[in-house]
Amino acid sequence: MPDLAPRPPLTIRLCQPRGFCAGVDRAIQIVVLALKKYGAPVYVRHEIVHNRYVVEGLQKLGAVFIEELDEIPAEHRDAPVVFSAHGVPKSVPADAEARHLFYLDATCPLVSKVHKQAMRHQRLGRHVLLIGHAGHPEVIGTMGQLPEGAVTLIESETDARAFRPTEGTALGFVTQTTLSVEDTAGVIRVLQERFPEIKAPAAESICYATTNRQEAVKETASGADLFLVVGAPNSSNSRRLVEVAERAGAKASFLVQRASDIPWDQIDGIRILGLSAGASAPEIIVDEIVDAFRERFDVEVELAVTATETENFPVMRALRDVELTPADMAFVNGVR
Repeated sequence: MPDLAPRPPLTIRLCQPRGFCAGVDRAIQIVVLALKKYGAPVYVRHEIVHNRYVVEGLQKLGAVFIEELDEIPAEHRDAPVVFSAHGVPKSVPADAEARHLFYLDATCPLVSKVHKQAMRHQRLGRHVLLIGHAGHPEVIGTMGQLPEGAVTLIESETDARAFRPTEGTALGFVTQTTLSVEDTAGVIRVLQERFPEIKAPAAESICYATTNRQEAVKETASGADLFLVVGAPNSSNSRRLVEVAERAGAKASFLVQRASDIPWDQIDGIRILGLSAGASAPEIIVDEIVDAFRERFDVEVELAVTATETENFPVMRALRDVELTPADMAFVNGVR
């Protein structure tokens, strides 16, 4: 007999904007277009974006993910290699050229902007302070734009207080694009209090998508019994959304990659659920999670719109002669 027990009511506050940003969309397009133009395999250095669902989907199309260029077999040295959206140190394209590899750089244009800001500081004689998280690919890529010793990584307000420059050294700072807006503001405040002459970047380093997603979470988290963020554990912007939700008033907040990650045994009695997705999380997983809650609750979805994003970053000229089919676009947009 079917279970006829009434399902408890649940309001899902669905954040908008959420999910793919223009930089992620562009990076995925580059891999798909390269596969269509050049055929498989197309090698991708590091995860193109931090999402296993996206990576596995691209693998099925013929993409091969590697960590270093020396993993490309000799018989495939004529295959394209794509650099991830997070950016790479200058040494990587130099290595590709030395190996006579054809590469396509999918670095997000907003990350490239941070690279240029850091290089401008250095060109003007300033020691560069990079606010970010050690080991993150974007931080590795940004530090790798400058000579060794030209950049100091600042991860926290504690680091900002402990930093001791050489006397008379001019300073400039940039930030990783995917940081918590509030945490970064605290670090910058400490640096500016200690070093009033420190120079800010010419434009905001934290990207629009990071800011917009954090603002949407702030607007919807208050009063939520639970807040779920769709994203990967190694996705900086997704992990920051979990922290923002907790600070903004959600009783609990979790990062989940798929519906199967939802801790059902920990969410009895919830009535309001906040739901967002990091900038590298496809919409199809958001739909999957909403459907999983519909199976257990009488769901009402409230769309919480805090911004409209119209940004579009074109792919490089070498791929603009390739057309994407509707099926390709569905894949790129994360709705297949």
